[in-house]
Amino acid sequence: MSSAVTGDARPDTDRPASAPSWKTRLSSPFKNLQKVGKAFMLPIAILPAAGLLLGVGGALSNPTTVATYPVLDNALVQGLFTVMADAGTVVFTNLALLLSIGLCIGLAKRDKGTAALAGIVGYLVMVGTTASMLKLFDPEGEAIDTGIVGALVIGAIAVTLHNRYHDIQLPQVLGFFGGSRFVPIVVSLAAIPVGAAFFLIWPPIQHALVGAGESIATLGPVGTFLYGFLLRLSGAVGLHHMIYPLFWYTPLGGTETVAGASVAGAQNIFFAQLADPGHQGLYTEGTKYFAGRFDTMMFGLPGACLAMYHCIPAERRKKFAGLFVGVAATSFITGITEPVEFMFLFVAPLLYVLHAFFDGLSFLVADLLDIRIGNTFSGGAIDFTLFGILQGNAQTHWLYVIPVGILWFFLYYVSFRVLITRFNIKTPGRDAAAVEEEAVPAEVPSAGDAPAGAAAAASAGAGRTARAGRREELEETSTQIIAALGGAENLEDVDACITRLRVSVLDPGRVDKARLKQLGAVDVFEVAGGVQAVYGGKAVLYKGIINEMIGHDD
Repeated sequence: MSSAVTGDARPDTDRPASAPSWKTRLSSPFKNLQKVGKAFMLPIAILPAAGLLLGVGGALSNPTTVATYPVLDNALVQGLFTVMADAGTVVFTNLALLLSIGLCIGLAKRDKGTAALAGIVGYLVMVGTTASMLKLFDPEGEAIDTGIVGALVIGAIAVTLHNRYHDIQLPQVLGFFGGSRFVPIVVSLAAIPVGAAFFLIWPPIQHALVGAGESIATLGPVGTFLYGFLLRLSGAVGLHHMIYPLFWYTPLGGTETVAGASVAGAQNIFFAQLADPGHQGLYTEGTKYFAGRFDTMMFGLPGACLAMYHCIPAERRKKFAGLFVGVAATSFITGITEPVEFMFLFVAPLLYVLHAFFDGLSFLVADLLDIRIGNTFSGGAIDFTLFGILQGNAQTHWLYVIPVGILWFFLYYVSFRVLITRFNIKTPGRDAAAVEEEAVPAEVPSAGDAPAGAAAAASAGAGRTARAGRREELEETSTQIIAALGGAENLEDVDACITRLRVSVLDPGRVDKARLKQLGAVDVFEVAGGVQAVYGGKAVLYKGIINEMIGHDD
């Protein structure tokens, strides 16, 4: 391995540290928020699989469905569907614990496995302490469920203690408990007063959250519009993961009694109702925090893709057809929208604001039409089928999505085409000087721009590169990405979400954004001392390889 990708070097280490600039001080909390948002994605990524089990099992074991389709009225088949539904339900029941674990894994600097164990121990001790104090001091009181808030608090405490004490040295007589073994012990001790504090302070906080949720509900469709608009707007800088969990998993998203138990949070309520075989009629209005996504993701953004494609001069369209088909299909099927959004976010931010407005409008229309479709992760065709079509129109009003979606397709198409043409917005394919650069695939970089080691390898023979396996190709591109990011010594932290490679750098000025685009990034942007490069599904692969190359704990 070349010395260019060692992980310990830092520039100017002998120079006295100067006071951090105002920009650095402002960027630090922002980067930490991004890390927290990214940490949520690990447990949330589990939800589609759990939702698939619960969606299929719950829908096909529902008494109404069985009565409609007598072929399903078989003890063995119904037993299988019941097991599927219960298997999915247990994931959502323990979501707070999973979020605590995800936060510890995402924010731990080293030895992430021990951090995860500390998160589990801390959460269980905290919950046990709260339940014990309730039994001692208020046996008739309501059960206390801190949900995502408790998971965040204990997860933050656990990962802070882990980062501080994972390599602690104790006196020889206590040596066995030193190092990583010390972390779960100290976290469990810290969790006891945390649990006691929640016993005292959480009931009024919960009442305040319920009141806030009711206040938002009193705004009616206007509140739903604001939720959708602000959620999409915050997605431009990757902070949407800090907003929607508050509505999905806390009383901000509503509180309902389902099968005799009180359930808080829009998504929790939806899946509790989905698992309740006795549920009749429409799902509750908490689904307004999901239902507006489907028209934007399945219809609106594909319409924007067609508009951007038609705005390319006819002689260039063939080069970009596959690109637009791919990102439109990704948005339609999975609801992952970033590959489309980053095609226009940075060349025309006001176009993104318009997109956020349309998305908020979609939430408003869905609320007015009483569309009651939930989701696990996003608003693509998969979740639409599982939690809309399979549940029946009587419970979801999924049929309304189709005509509204067709309208949304043309709304996006006409708006984007008119604005791109009128203001000459340089969406992909419209800048003639950049056509060749944009068309360069990640696996065939320009040798002139590559670092010395990669250029030498390229000159040794394209045939060897062609014969190289998938791993070798990823490693070669990762080496060049490191160079484009300013070298290993410029990398402070390397992470990834679903489609973005998120890198904290010491000097953003050393990052070669044009080179990162040549290496396959749809777009690259700087946010508060960090760089985000949109590589689609390859982002997480590059993250793992780059961390391995520079010696960072992945």
